[in-house]
Formats: sequence, structure tokens, C-alpha cells
Amino acid sequence: MNIQIIKHIVESYTAEQLKQAEDDLMNERPLQIDIEGVDEGEQLTHTLAAIFCQEVMAAEGLNINQAVRAYSQRVRGSIN
Repeated sequence: MNIQIIKHIVESYTAEQLKQAEDDLMNERPLQIDIEGVDEGEQLTHTLAAIFCQEVMAAEGLNINQAVRAYSQRVRGSIN
């Protein structure tokens, strides 16, 4: 997971484009947008993180840094 890549994706693509990318990755189809990652697993992680961030930004009025921080805390919580 790369925070800078997630921020770039959040700023570059619409929610619809990200949902399509998620669907494409889950169904092993070629991506229609550019999502960086060493493999499809990392691309999916970045896509899901960006979707989460966009949703939190819209629902709670957070800026991108706050949304990424919320995502990071969510990940840390799931690990512990």
C-alpha cells in the first residue's frame, strides 16, 4: 500500500471509474484506468483504499489527508 498512489487515484478518478476498476480487477479483466501497483493485488488494495477515501470525504466532509489517515487507522485496527 502506497499512500501517495492512493492520494493520486482519489484526485484523478471518479467513484464510477474506481468501481469499474474494482470490478475489472475482481473479474481479471484489463483495467481501463491506470492504477499503479506491483501486481493485481496491490492495484486492488489501492483501488479499494481510494474508494473508501472518496466515500469518507463525501460523507464526513474530510479532506484527502484526513480521509487517508482514517483509512490507515482502519487498516491498523484490522491488523491488531
